[in-house]
Amino acid sequence: MKPVFRFSIALAVLLTLTSVVWLSTREDRVDFNTQIKPLLNKHCIACHGGVKKASNFSLLFEHEALAPAKSGKPAIVPGDADASELIRRLTLHDPEERMPLDAPPLKEEDIELLRKWIDQGANWGKHWAYQPVEKPAVPAIGTFWSRLGVTESDETNWAKNEIDHFILAKPKPAGLKPSPEADRITLIRRVALDLTGLPPTEQEVAVFLNDKAPDAYEKMVDRMLASPAYGERWAGMWLDLARYADTKGYEADLSRPMWRYRDWLIRAFNQDKPFHEFTVEQLAGDLLPNPTDDQLMATGFHRNTMTNDEGGTQDEEFRVSAVIDRVNTTWDVWQGTTFSCVQCHSHPYDPFVHEDYYKYLAFFNNTRDEDVPSDTPTLRFYKDADSVKLRELQTWITQQPILPRQKADFLRFTRLTEPKVNSHSFDQYVNASLMGAMYTAIQHNGSARIQNQDLTGKNRLIIAWGTRSPKAVVTVHQDSLNGPILVQQPVPKTGSPWKDTTLVFALPAVSGRHHLYLKLHNPNEPKEWVMVKWVALQPALPGQPPTALGAQDRVLAELLNAKADLLPVMQEGTGDQTRETFVFQRGNWLVKGQKVTPDVPQSLPPMPKHLPKNRLGLARWMTSREQPLTARVAVNRFWEQLFGTGIVETVEDVGTQGIPPTHRELLDWLAAEFMETDQWSVKKLLKRMVTSATYRQNSKASPEALAHDPSNIFLMRGPRVRLSAEQVRDQVLAASGLLSKKQFGPSVMPAQPEGIWQSPYSPESWKLSQGEDRYRRALYTYWKRTAPYPSMITFDSPSREFCQLRRLRTNTPLQALVTLNDPVYVEAAQNLADWMRFQGKTPEQQIQAGFRRIMLRSLPTAKLAVLTRLYQTTHQQYQQQPEEARKLLACTEATPELAALAVTANAMLNLDEVVTKE
Repeated sequence: MKPVFRFSIALAVLLTLTSVVWLSTREDRVDFNTQIKPLLNKHCIACHGGVKKASNFSLLFEHEALAPAKSGKPAIVPGDADASELIRRLTLHDPEERMPLDAPPLKEEDIELLRKWIDQGANWGKHWAYQPVEKPAVPAIGTFWSRLGVTESDETNWAKNEIDHFILAKPKPAGLKPSPEADRITLIRRVALDLTGLPPTEQEVAVFLNDKAPDAYEKMVDRMLASPAYGERWAGMWLDLARYADTKGYEADLSRPMWRYRDWLIRAFNQDKPFHEFTVEQLAGDLLPNPTDDQLMATGFHRNTMTNDEGGTQDEEFRVSAVIDRVNTTWDVWQGTTFSCVQCHSHPYDPFVHEDYYKYLAFFNNTRDEDVPSDTPTLRFYKDADSVKLRELQTWITQQPILPRQKADFLRFTRLTEPKVNSHSFDQYVNASLMGAMYTAIQHNGSARIQNQDLTGKNRLIIAWGTRSPKAVVTVHQDSLNGPILVQQPVPKTGSPWKDTTLVFALPAVSGRHHLYLKLHNPNEPKEWVMVKWVALQPALPGQPPTALGAQDRVLAELLNAKADLLPVMQEGTGDQTRETFVFQRGNWLVKGQKVTPDVPQSLPPMPKHLPKNRLGLARWMTSREQPLTARVAVNRFWEQLFGTGIVETVEDVGTQGIPPTHRELLDWLAAEFMETDQWSVKKLLKRMVTSATYRQNSKASPEALAHDPSNIFLMRGPRVRLSAEQVRDQVLAASGLLSKKQFGPSVMPAQPEGIWQSPYSPESWKLSQGEDRYRRALYTYWKRTAPYPSMITFDSPSREFCQLRRLRTNTPLQALVTLNDPVYVEAAQNLADWMRFQGKTPEQQIQAGFRRIMLRSLPTAKLAVLTRLYQTTHQQYQQQPEEARKLLACTEATPELAALAVTANAMLNLDEVVTKE
């Protein structure tokens, strides 16, 4: 044997042995996240973490665990388990000293695991979701030769894209194999329901079935993605997250016009607005340079918070409640973590300390909304002549020789009436009151103060007020009740103090900061109230007289009083309206601790220094490549919508207490692709998912699959889940031919049972929509938080008082009662029956045609026989009781044949396979 050859063999053996030793060492390492943290959470954290830190020892965070305890010594000494008090206390026999206290001792193997972990250095580790998204390599599948295309392999033949590689690569129980691809009818119905929320039309089915090209399926997917219904389907999903409703919530639950935000959502999805822009515009569209109407409308996302109009409530309390809701919702929707826990104390399980919450809250604390009944700030949409008048005023402003920033401020005021001071912040009342705990109201010889206003360059006072008295006069004094008079004006009689009008007054030139006092003189009717809603101090519009009103001032006043559609939006307070933020001790907004400034949690990547410390900077940080949560959470949510269960089942919590991902490498690969390759395109992400072989599988479960994988964790069969509440209703309307394709506009009121709206503090009632508005898609239905549309609530839709991250499906008899008896479903069955009677000469032919219209395929013989028997039985009953047929069909021309067909159609629409996505 040649020396060189012997040396090569020796080197190979050495390398092999070294790799074996290295691998055994690696395999022997204790993993903190999967092995140690569950032990600590189960046995220790209740006493040593969160709010409770017995003996000043906490296992919540690494720096706390390694710090000296009450004894002055650390309980954990990295690298030396024998010197660690933690191990000593776990192994004692005295029940007064042994840990865990008043609980069974740890198992020997658990103690040894902890000992080993400490000896290895007590490496704390970081939960997978908080680690950077690193794109894993796509696993190889099949044989070496099949990958080269020389031979065939079941795996390489089955896989359609990279998703399938990850699914096949996961170790699984013996006997589990991918299911065959579903038939074309099942596939097009599945794709249509998933991507558009509607069943496919007969024409769409025919095009797909007749297309024999290899890319027929992909072309069908592209058509669904391009459908206008696509945006409606995914906007419907997002409305749960946005806690969208047409009312304010709480006791009175009065109307609030938010529908323009819903319409923005539909357009954003249809335009495939990149998800990072989609995020930025919803969180901070008002902070973008020269924001458009669309970008302002997007901020309606965080104006869906509830406001409390009940008399006697504290506006600041509910303003704070809304800000807290925004923090919690932002984390729920984009970060998938239970950050709301940190409102009252450091997180018991995830790496967020108490101060983190309020530093994050500081990003949202400067918004101008203040829980006032008017829901200001609102974006005003003028109509007809007023719209023309607005455009002329805005054109005039843009043509003036002033700084761009000044132009922007003037233009903003014409649409948003900001900045202003709401009257609930007035003080030093004399013969005055905060009426209904909402607005300042003053009687004869009464007064109220507006504190510390900067009057430099502010030569216009704009005030919204009202009274039923015809001769009330208000005087505005500077600095004191006897100070210089700035304005003295009669208050217009509006018919009620609650009904206001807005007036503009010229002020004399005053500089510096001053208190303003409003004093009322009304001797003829001393008990009548003058109510002030708000005041604004503004510079005069450019080109107007400094101390007198000009033509453009009058135009502005006309516009401020003109009737306009309103949409609550976000606006940032600046200057005097900037708020300070404090830690709330134990979450109590009345007990303020240390002052904090905006920042992100220390356990996550820091905000780059070039980003502003406001909502815009926060949104940019959330959608940066370094942020570990946003893309993962988004991908997981879209996956859950298609497959019924997320890669992380707990879509609402990917943190340490969430269920671990079934395919973590796939989740990270998809997240990286979403950010890098797809450039945050949701349509590209969804197309990748639905074109995978994993998605296309037949949903039938074999005996082996039910035995080894009843929950389909390994994804060896296609999805089979009940349709959402909206889809159940929309499909019935579509199959019956009643569904309207009308898009956008105010919410509608379709038929619902009587007596649902019984709100004692609201004069509003359910007014049945007319014409095609009765048959519009479910997402356009008027949503009252205290009395949501009943048929959708029955199918697990939320009340939307708060963000709903995942709908947990139930299966109750009440659902069948809805689909059999709800007015919408009965009318749909009637309409379908009317169509069926012209589709054949025999009941069997008519029933078969009706089922094909619903499910796109023919009925099996056995089911057809059952439904025919139902028809015959009901037909016989209606022949004996013709008045019942007329009652069912609500017309005098009803026949027993048509009534029996309606009952049969109703039964078909109620079948499990109809309300299920196969």
